[in-house]
Amino acid sequence: MASQGRTPADDRRSTLVPEAVDDFVDAFGGDVLLPSDEGYEEARRVWNGMIDRRPALIARCSGTADVVETVRFAREHELPLAVRGGGHNVAGTAVCDDGVVVDLSAMNGVFVDPDARRVRAQGGATLGDVDRETQLFGLATALGVVSETGIAGLTLNGGVGHLRRRYGLALDNLVSVELVTADGTVRTASETVNPDLFWAVRGGGGNFGVVTAFEYELHEVGPEVFGLFVWYRGDDASTALRTFRDYAADASRDGSVLPFYATVPELDEFPEDAWGESTVVFLGCYDGAIGDAEAEFEALRTVADPLVDFSGVMEYTELQSMLDEDFPDGLQYYWKASYVRELTDDVVDLVVRYGRESPSPLSTVDIWHLGGAISDVAPDETAFWHRGAPFMVTFEANWEDPETDDANVAWARNGLAELREMPVAAGAYGNFPGFGEDPARTLFGENYARLVDVKREYDPENLFRLNQNVVPDGATGAAR
Repeated sequence: MASQGRTPADDRRSTLVPEAVDDFVDAFGGDVLLPSDEGYEEARRVWNGMIDRRPALIARCSGTADVVETVRFAREHELPLAVRGGGHNVAGTAVCDDGVVVDLSAMNGVFVDPDARRVRAQGGATLGDVDRETQLFGLATALGVVSETGIAGLTLNGGVGHLRRRYGLALDNLVSVELVTADGTVRTASETVNPDLFWAVRGGGGNFGVVTAFEYELHEVGPEVFGLFVWYRGDDASTALRTFRDYAADASRDGSVLPFYATVPELDEFPEDAWGESTVVFLGCYDGAIGDAEAEFEALRTVADPLVDFSGVMEYTELQSMLDEDFPDGLQYYWKASYVRELTDDVVDLVVRYGRESPSPLSTVDIWHLGGAISDVAPDETAFWHRGAPFMVTFEANWEDPETDDANVAWARNGLAELREMPVAAGAYGNFPGFGEDPARTLFGENYARLVDVKREYDPENLFRLNQNVVPDGATGAAR
């Protein structure tokens, strides 16, 4: 499988007029990188090593005014426009061929109001940036599980993290956003200001503009929580996952658990005789009284004799960064997911089989326990449609050798296709999109028609189309 970008034989070049570029640079406050500039090669790289795209221009914005200039420039010159926050979207939507990249990575300020329990974070901030500032006050908002992930894409597409069952998706914690729409206007969107736009950005992805700032509600979390992190040998996988199914039926909202089928890494923390073996791992967080956590997770920690059990009281920021080293920049990634109404024996067997047969020891098959606060919100209350499913199954193909691209992508696609043949599975998740092959309706369900209306109002020419695209004319299509 070729890298995601133009083929090596394609020698197209941007038709940008030099004078137009000069005028843009003169009006720009940050740095502008062209293909001939030093630093361009590094700037065009994103987290997923499969992505190899060459934009005509990378605009490293210093503030909202730069974003406005860049959006107007791309629109006036009819150029593809990509938006880079953290650059972690697995489909590589943060960069494009022959177009313009709005790079927000320098816009990463985080400002906490502990009295109001609010945090305002710029669009280039990461989860780690937000957690670092909010934890100074013993506060946090619901985000993800890898601290190097950008808040922008994570939030706009949903956002499932360690606090999901108690406080919902990341987007459920939004109070307002500031964004630049396709006409270059800076707008605020909230429940009372541009409420239609606020509804759409909460789950509609990057279809409606460049979000330059997010304001979230904060909750009392940490500084210490109980982290669940117990590993079982592959022979105990089926038993462990069925035990998790029983646990999930009556689980407290204070607990969020993510089981995944993996391979034991060659690290000193693990018995050497288990290196390279299959394993099932329970990763979770208990955001309640520390004394109650032992009882909450007892069944999950006593399935069998654990290979290792790293569970215990830890800093919330430690839990949030625990997986960082497993997802380094430049590795090959392909992730896809589907929601599951019931964790049937067939689903469990599929997870175990595909986990065991993975062509890469770095890949996992994950089962996210959802429900709780996520399902408290009606499907049409925000653009995020898939509220009722208690689980999400994810095939995370992670590998090192580009020569094995085809085998690893096929493993994830085949696993998901087989899962979707089961009557309990449906839908897709915008943060695990593969390469955006699924039609937008797969994500947005019955919210799609309303999203089209909002798209038609704020982006009638479909400038923001490098995503799970909502097409202004109402057509159903995959991301472009």
